[in-house]
Amino acid sequence: MAMSGGKDDGEPMMDMNTTPLIDVMLVLLIMFIITIPVATHSVDIDLPQPNPDQQLPDIDPVKNKLVLLADDTILWNGEPIDQGGLVANLQESLTFAIEPELQFEPEANASYDLSAKVLQIIKGSGVTKFGFVGNEQYRQFGTGGPANPVGG
Repeated sequence: MAMSGGKDDGEPMMDMNTTPLIDVMLVLLIMFIITIPVATHSVDIDLPQPNPDQQLPDIDPVKNKLVLLADDTILWNGEPIDQGGLVANLQESLTFAIEPELQFEPEANASYDLSAKVLQIIKGSGVTKFGFVGNEQYRQFGTGGPANPVGG
């Protein structure tokens, strides 16, 4: 450790020696780091348990496909609808005995704002069977989808 001797003229030394303070702080930091518990990166999810007595329906439920086009058009099973019609269709689909799956597929150049609004409508409707489809076409990074390749 370095020590400052001051002047030889008999005056008291006015500078504080911070070396011991820094040493104590480093020891405390090392002790703190050692005592921190190891972080576990897990998310606990309660999954439903299979019931062997439960009969699965033989009927394949209807799947509704919701497509967003680049020109801000919303398609419900291929038919253009507005946001009010989307709300009505979602409420109607909840009345079925078996809720149909809602498949959401925005085009590559579809408006992000429209996508966010439609997803908010879907979330607010109470739909429980929902899935994103068509993501496999964007499997390779840097492509704008099958119709709009960026790299060539």
